[in-house]
Amino acid sequence: MKKFLPLLLLAITPACYANLSHSITSSTKLTVGGASTSADRIGSTYSVSGTGVDTTYTAGGNAVSNGVGSLVISSGVGTAPDLTVTQDVPANSFSFSQSFTQADAIAGSAVTTGETANFSDITSIAGGTAGNLAGTITSAGAVTLTAGGHNTEALGQVTSTLIVD
Repeated sequence: MKKFLPLLLLAITPACYANLSHSITSSTKLTVGGASTSADRIGSTYSVSGTGVDTTYTAGGNAVSNGVGSLVISSGVGTAPDLTVTQDVPANSFSFSQSFTQADAIAGSAVTTGETANFSDITSIAGGTAGNLAGTITSAGAVTLTAGGHNTEALGQVTSTLIVD
């Protein structure tokens, strides 16, 4: 009877059940980028500051005293006024500052992609070419990607998932 005791213990041991799920997914993404151009046009700015000075500028053929003038805008681009500045009282302290930033000219036609327009801040990207662009994934999970021409992207991925409940 003692010989059958281990067999008896195995017979009354509860069974263990488990759900097992396994999946393998693979993907390849090949992208050829399109052409794009982005431009930021800066505007004209004019500023004047000072103490202990007299200013004169001409507007409409008339001299204007103690003024700073204004931008003259033509086709979207400003021109600073012709300002004459003299010291208010000789031998006294004075300060004067004048600054002018000229705007980018307004383009008469659209920019051709890949060329530079007359704006200050430009990003231009030529359209992509597929060339030799390719991607494969074997049943063994080996990923092979081949570079294409400019402005292309190749991405390969293999995901293995094992779930035990």
